[in-house]
Parts: sequence; structure tokens; C-alpha cells
Amino acid sequence: MNSPDVIVIGGGTGGYSTALRAAALGLDVVLVERDKVGGTCLHRGCIPSKAMLHAAELVDGIAEARERWGVKATLDTVDWPALVATRDDIVARNHKGVEAHLAHAGVRVVRGSARLTGPRSVRVEGGHGEPGVDGESGVYDLSARRGLVLATGSRPRTLPGLAPDGRRVVTSDDALFAPGLPASVLVLGGGAIGVEYASFHRSLGADVTLVEAADRIVPLEDADVSRHLTRGLKKRGIDVRAGSRLLDAEALDDGVRARVRTARGETLTVEAERLLVAVGRAPVTDGLDVAAAGLTTDERGFVVPADWDRLETAVPGVHVVGDLLPPPSLGLAHASFAEGLLVAETLAGVPSAPVDYAAVARVTYSSPQTAAVGLSEDEARARGHEVRINSMPLTAVAKGMVHGQGGMVKVVTEAGGGRVLGVHLVGPHVSEMIAESQLIVGWDAEPSDVARHVHPHPTLSEAVGEVFLTLAGRGLHQQ
Repeated sequence: MNSPDVIVIGGGTGGYSTALRAAALGLDVVLVERDKVGGTCLHRGCIPSKAMLHAAELVDGIAEARERWGVKATLDTVDWPALVATRDDIVARNHKGVEAHLAHAGVRVVRGSARLTGPRSVRVEGGHGEPGVDGESGVYDLSARRGLVLATGSRPRTLPGLAPDGRRVVTSDDALFAPGLPASVLVLGGGAIGVEYASFHRSLGADVTLVEAADRIVPLEDADVSRHLTRGLKKRGIDVRAGSRLLDAEALDDGVRARVRTARGETLTVEAERLLVAVGRAPVTDGLDVAAAGLTTDERGFVVPADWDRLETAVPGVHVVGDLLPPPSLGLAHASFAEGLLVAETLAGVPSAPVDYAAVARVTYSSPQTAAVGLSEDEARARGHEVRINSMPLTAVAKGMVHGQGGMVKVVTEAGGGRVLGVHLVGPHVSEMIAESQLIVGWDAEPSDVARHVHPHPTLSEAVGEVFLTLAGRGLHQQ
């Protein structure tokens, strides 16, 4: 009973997808999780944050209805406890769903903290097991016959001297669970997480200052994406400070006071009820004792695979998925899901294609949203490609005018009608538009391949179609 085929440590997206797929392929699987299956994404990140952002979108819609469409709607107040209850219900139902899937698949779950005791052996302490896992006094010694999968995830990075307290200074793990709605927020970090939280709080009426050390927000995205997003956030009243750095901050009785060095070299003092630290995430290996399995971590704490095609470490049979992986893994839940499928199929001896990280979509769920897949213009040029670029504002199509939020479509291709290298979107609902472009980039399509397919009218997606028509020499509305 304590010698399953596969042991998975960590029940987040990467871990439970590995476990479910391995079980579906006939392997005996034990999943170890010290908290709740579903991990950060389900309980503290993707799902609760998107639930809250949907509420923010509804609030924005009321303002738009009144100011733009003549619908005399009014917003009395935001019932924070009711909003939280709906969010928590969505999370709870998803959590039950994951547990049910694991149980139906025959995955045995052990609750507790795992410590490696050998290349494929684990001791779990402080928890309890599902039926079929033997242990005494909450201690379980397990040994995997085929493989061990590390999926312990990540935690928010913090800044020295700026300890989160869950009320005045918060991280992305606890920002949504802090009490009530602040009247003002200072967000440190202009990546996807920081931008989303800045957008959410602004929609619900807070004064927001967004500080990013790089010379532009969402610095890993195409420069035009950053420019359009910055314009959209500023139009909503968010004070975007790119190229700026935090000098120091102090907690006050009712908030925080921070000094920021701006891009112009000036010192800006910002007082806010809440400071959100969103400066990235760090892999979690504390207490795991990776050395006992013959593993090492790099200087950033990541476990680096020796074989990226199988996500296998230098220790045979030990694999890594999710946020423990360094770049080119993306630290995204859907990338972790794909990694889990790959590792499970590898352990089952089923042929499986490596994860194509270049074809994994990236989305920021702010207002406006951004979505992208593939290379930016600068990345393509840096890799030696001769490129052709075409872009189009969303307001050039009728549905874009209806939404009235601006935005754009930008496509990066090889010169001379070659393959599509990257697609970049900014605007309303572009998170729901990017899947098409993921196929385009992933299948090495050329503009002429895409131009053959008719996009429905009137939709935002026809702007994507028009850009590809133009790149194929068939555009009607662009030169």
C-alpha cells in the first residue's frame, strides 16, 4: 500500500493534473498535500482573483451604462461580505470538484508535510491519509516504484524590512482576504499580478498608484502591449509610475507611507491605506530536503531539469512540474497543467510531446486585458528574425467601437510571408480571443493559412482576421 507507482508532492494545478492523468493511464498514485488540493491557483490566486475581477467588471459596467449609453443605472454600494461569500462559494465548489475527480480516479491523498528521504522515498508527517494508505501516529513512509514528482509550487516574494501583516501590507496571497475595501492602494510591481490588483481596486473606487521598477509595466510583454495598457490604466485614473523604485516604507496606524524614486529622479511620497507587494514569486522547497534525493537547487531556488523534454531531473525517475521549474517554464497554471500531463505520460511509458512554452498563452485580466502568445517584436529581432509587423486598433471594427475601451491587435511574422512568430492583444475580453492565436503560433502557421478562414462579424475577433488578411496581401481596410 505504501509503495505506489507514483508519488506526487503538491496538490496544485501541476500536481493534481499529474496525479489524474497518471491514474487514468493505470498507475497507482499517491498525492501528498499539506494544505488543500487545488493549490495557490484555486484558493488564493487565479480563481478567487478572477471572481473578484468579474465583480469589478460589473461595477465598471454600471458606470459605463450611465455615462455612455444613457441607461440611468446607479450603484448604491458594494456589499463586501456578499461579494466575498460569492467568491468563496465558487472556490469551494471548485475545490470539491477537484477532490471528487481525485477520488473517482482512485488517487490516494495523504495530508501532511513531505520530506524526501531518498531518490524516490518520502516521509509525510502531521497529517492523515485517505483509505488505503497505511501510517502510524500521522507519520507515513512512502516509496515510489516508477517515479516521484515534485510540485510544491511557489509563494509571493517579499521585500526586506517590509513584512506583510495581512492588513496594511499584503501580498497577492492575502490581498483579496484583507478586511474590507481600502480607499487607497499602493501597488509595488507592474507585472500581471500587480496590474490585475491595481485594476480591481480602482474599479471598486480606490485611489491607486502602481509602481514598477522596469521602464514599462508588464515588461515581459511586447512594448506596444505595455504602451496600450498603460494608456488604458491611466485613462481609468490609475497613477502608473514605471521606471520607479521604492526607497522605503513605514506602517502607520491606518495605512502606510512610502517614498518612491520616480523615473525623473524625483522623490514621491505616497500615503495609502494598503500596500500590495507584487514583485514576483519564489519556489517553495523549505522542509522538503531535496538533497536527500540527490537533488540541488539553483541560486534562485528552482529545481532545474536535466531533461526538459521529460521534465526529469539528474536523478532518474524524479520529475518537476509547476512553479519549481525555472524559465522557460512560465509559472502559469495552464502551463503547469500541460507539464503534469507530460510527466504522467512519461512515467506511464506513453509517447508525449514536450511542452512548447513559446506557444503557451499569457493573459493579464485587468481592464483593459492583455493576451499574447509567442515572441514580441523585440524578441523576434533579437533572435535574428527579419520580421514583418502589422497591427490594428480594435476600434477599427464595429464591435470594438461598441465596447469603447480601445486596444489593439499586433502580429509579428517572418518577413516574406513566413510563419507567425507572435500575436499580441490588448482590449476587452481578449483573454477569450487568444486561443486561436495559440494554435496559429503553435502550428507554425503563415498569414495566408489564417487568411483563408472567415472571422464572424461583428466580433472583436474580426480585427485579428483583418490583420492576417493584410499580411497575406488581401486586406480590405488596411494597406
